[in-house]
Amino acid sequence: MAKTRLVIVGNGMAPGRMLEHLFEAAPEAFDVTIFNAEPRVNYDRIMLSPVLSGEKTYDSIVIHGDDWYARHGVTLHKGQRVTGIDRVARTVTSDAGVSAAYDTLVIATGSDPFIIPVPGRDLPGVRAYRDLDDVEAMLAAADRGGRAVVIGGGLLGLEAAAGLRARGMDVTVLHLTPTLMDRQLDPAAGYLLEKALTARGIEIRCGADTKAILGDTRVTGVELKDGTVIDASLVVMAVGIRPNTLLARAAGLEVNRGIVVDDGMVTSDPAILSLGECAEVGGRVYGLVAPLYDMARVAADRLTGGDAAFRHSEVPTKLKVTGCDLYSVGDFADGPDREEIVLRDAARGAYRRVVLKDNRIIGAVLYGDTADGAWFNDLLKKGVDVSGMRETLIFGQAFQGGGQMDPVAAVAALPDDAEICGCNGVCKGRIVAAITEKGLTSLDDVRAHTKASASCGSCTGLVENLMSATLGDAFNANAVKSMCGCTPLGHGEVRRLIKAKGLKSIPAVMQELEWSTSGGCAKCRPALNYYLVADWPGEYEDDGQSRFINERVHANIQKDGTYSVVPRMWGGLTSAQELRAIADVVEKFDIPTVKVTGGQRIDMLGVKKEDLPAVWADLGKAGFVSGHAYAKGLRTVKTCVGSQWCRFGTQDSTGLGVKLERFLWGSWTPAKVKLAVSGCPRNCAEATCKDVGIVCVDSGYEIHYAGAAGLDIKGTEVLGLVKTEEEAIEVTAALIQMYREQGYYLERIYKWARRVGYQVVREQILEDAGKRREYYDRFVLSQTFAQSDPWSERVSGKDKHEFKPLAALQPELV
Repeated sequence: MAKTRLVIVGNGMAPGRMLEHLFEAAPEAFDVTIFNAEPRVNYDRIMLSPVLSGEKTYDSIVIHGDDWYARHGVTLHKGQRVTGIDRVARTVTSDAGVSAAYDTLVIATGSDPFIIPVPGRDLPGVRAYRDLDDVEAMLAAADRGGRAVVIGGGLLGLEAAAGLRARGMDVTVLHLTPTLMDRQLDPAAGYLLEKALTARGIEIRCGADTKAILGDTRVTGVELKDGTVIDASLVVMAVGIRPNTLLARAAGLEVNRGIVVDDGMVTSDPAILSLGECAEVGGRVYGLVAPLYDMARVAADRLTGGDAAFRHSEVPTKLKVTGCDLYSVGDFADGPDREEIVLRDAARGAYRRVVLKDNRIIGAVLYGDTADGAWFNDLLKKGVDVSGMRETLIFGQAFQGGGQMDPVAAVAALPDDAEICGCNGVCKGRIVAAITEKGLTSLDDVRAHTKASASCGSCTGLVENLMSATLGDAFNANAVKSMCGCTPLGHGEVRRLIKAKGLKSIPAVMQELEWSTSGGCAKCRPALNYYLVADWPGEYEDDGQSRFINERVHANIQKDGTYSVVPRMWGGLTSAQELRAIADVVEKFDIPTVKVTGGQRIDMLGVKKEDLPAVWADLGKAGFVSGHAYAKGLRTVKTCVGSQWCRFGTQDSTGLGVKLERFLWGSWTPAKVKLAVSGCPRNCAEATCKDVGIVCVDSGYEIHYAGAAGLDIKGTEVLGLVKTEEEAIEVTAALIQMYREQGYYLERIYKWARRVGYQVVREQILEDAGKRREYYDRFVLSQTFAQSDPWSERVSGKDKHEFKPLAALQPELV
């Protein structure tokens, strides 16, 4: 049986979701061809704001990679815009001259940003905010620094402003009306939002009417109608969108505000469907993802012979600016036939307003505490008579029925059709069914099978509570894994109790925390030793016998029982004197192999254990100290040559790398720490896969962290941009100290950061200068006890028995 030729114009989130439904229902029924105007695969557009702010990367928001299209036999024409539809011949043609015949055509051309018609709107430096190209242009502008002016104080405008501010730019938001997000928020909530954004360093100007964008060859400023001029190196237009109907109109389809479709997403031509932001259904067009996904479900059902129909429902609004929690749904305008219930909590910066008509909720606005948003939305959609809970309604679901309900019980009490994940339109019943039928036990499993909380993540708490209600004791979002068989306590609890009880020795810890063994084991002793070293600098003496062999003898054991020795080369720099010293040691001790490491050091492999002190002594005379290549500590700071030599270099990356390494070396950490400093965004030092990386740009230093390039491969998270070397060093040291104090033993930085939350790290290290300085000062204090070269200690005779062959020790043992 011949497959149906399905051609799709557009490759956004709506057609992507439609194909998922289609391949699930009829995997072999369609021969699919997609024309995508963008030169890339399908990605999650609602996550562009976290990409802009540095919380996510492009790779992390890809929905369907190239392998997905190949696996499903989809022909994807990237970077090809369809310029014509021949409805008689049933073909489409792209601007590259590629034609494709269809049996069924789906138009999903999305929307175009509205550019306000003011002088200067076409100047270089004026951008919309709709796709990844816009984000990349904004990131390039942020690298150059200066001030960004965002025109529009709605969802997109505020997310753009927050992202650019996180990237180090000065930001001013211009909004025409008196309060921010006036279509979604009432004035009270708008006031709280403005207050929160101002506290983040974003200048807000409401009631600001733009007269012109200034500049000759590129944008230099914005002039308001009241005569005010604001300097700007970047202007972002975020004042609204319009359905992209040009192609449909040219093909003679019925077009109103959008491409007119019926409730099955079929246009005026039965062979053509339309969905997404370009479609108009029931007289409405939509810009939020939940109704677009509903369109995708309906279209897929109709393509496979079903009769699903699209139905309008109010869609909640959420702002993707970390730390600004708001939820708005429905109609909250004033009116004589309406009443309102308001709850304000000034201390917590929280606000709730519920609008009632005939004892039914028609609108709700929540700011600061949005946990009950889904419950209010469910009451609104179902038109529930709330007169019986009128007195307690504003306090939320947990306070109904005469007492406070546990959050898990509250989500369990929701009906099966209650929407849990607004972004992906996932209801409670679907999640519960997936958990029970597929045996899901983790949040990642639920995300993979249902997509609930897989987009903006604001419903993660609800999903976890639902998992707890469904699985009972089998689910524990914060399940504590014990350190070892000697104790039921986990690493976090042990760390907390060491500080809380003032425990300053391994025997004290084991006694007070009721260890079940007399002296611990190979798992817990190294962990306890690290925690005590980190928590009590200068008070606890490092117990070398509680360390693993490499740390105990300060060299890396090899598979033949010999050792490797790696002297520290600050920032990867060396000299003729140092190279001669290494050559002399290699010849003197007949070391068989010398290798340049991936971290820009020289590794001498095959050193006999008994030769280690003598090797170290000779290297020490040449000025070398231990490279700590064996340590749970700073390994290397990899650098490129930077601005001193490279024509692309923007800053002295080598100089900064040397300063960092000389400052940071010797500090014990939960796991190894690798750093890198790249002199420009070309990133020759590979800073974006390190535990901590710094990428030098024209406007300063972009701090990265939480990368991995070992058993796990992970790009870094962007912490933020600082202007000077001194700030870069302070931020790096504070970040490492926060990790030292909170990390679990053997937990790399990327795992620690994921556990505590990237936003928590950002708030404490980048946004809170006082907190950052406290971490920095504690790190400086600890370094006064840490920066002693272990090689020189061993050369002087400390633990000399460790390096003698067993036969040589026999007389001493008799």
